[in-house]
Amino acid sequence: MNKALPPHSIPIPPSSQRRHENRNVYVRCRGHGHAKENPPPTNAHMPGYFCSSPVYPSKGITFVRNDAKSFRFCKSKCHKNFKMKRNPRKLAWTKSFRRAHGKEMTVDSTLTFAQRRNVPVRYNRDLVQTTLKAMGRVSEIRARRERAFYKARMRGNKQRQREEDRKLVMENQHLLPPSERFSKEELEQHEAEAETETDVQKVKDKVAARRKELEAEESELSDVEEELLPKTKTKRKMKMKVGGRGVEAMDVDE
Repeated sequence: MNKALPPHSIPIPPSSQRRHENRNVYVRCRGHGHAKENPPPTNAHMPGYFCSSPVYPSKGITFVRNDAKSFRFCKSKCHKNFKMKRNPRKLAWTKSFRRAHGKEMTVDSTLTFAQRRNVPVRYNRDLVQTTLKAMGRVSEIRARRERAFYKARMRGNKQRQREEDRKLVMENQHLLPPSERFSKEELEQHEAEAETETDVQKVKDKVAARRKELEAEESELSDVEEELLPKTKTKRKMKMKVGGRGVEAMDVDE
């Protein structure tokens, strides 16, 4: 019969060895077999179903329907609106609303790179290298085009806001102190200047639009003329048939 060893005789591994042994700990997941306790982090993210915001790993809410379709939500706000069956295109804080109302780019060559492909691509080392290089370049081009799109969309905002402010001041003169109120003559003068400015701007816009229409029509006409006109002009001449029995037509290039 083996005798139990005293407590001081049991070898105790050092702390570094204990940490090394406890590093790979496996836990039992319900219905999924064995899995590591701390899986390696990843930078892959999926767009949210409701607002299209990025949902990173271990973040957000995932709802799986009875037909096995999964819905990812970035926060509880999107989840609640989804359960209330609200339309994302009618809520101003969603990406679909912004695209539907012309506030973001919808048609651009840089957006096609992020589309989903159903056919897998065979691994190629050179292809992977060129793809990684192109990813940064495409993001730079997209950011530059988004800035240009935003500037073009906000181009007339300052002028419109200034006109609205002037109109508000003119209509509410009684709220201003007496020293800052305008006289009737000044009010009439400001109104006349505003009307002339708006009329001139309208005329300029009409002229520019008409010029574009004329240029488009001219380009279309030139294309049609090039298609219809033959490349070489031909003449029809008459020549005597072999044997001297009558004449026949003959095409001759100039």
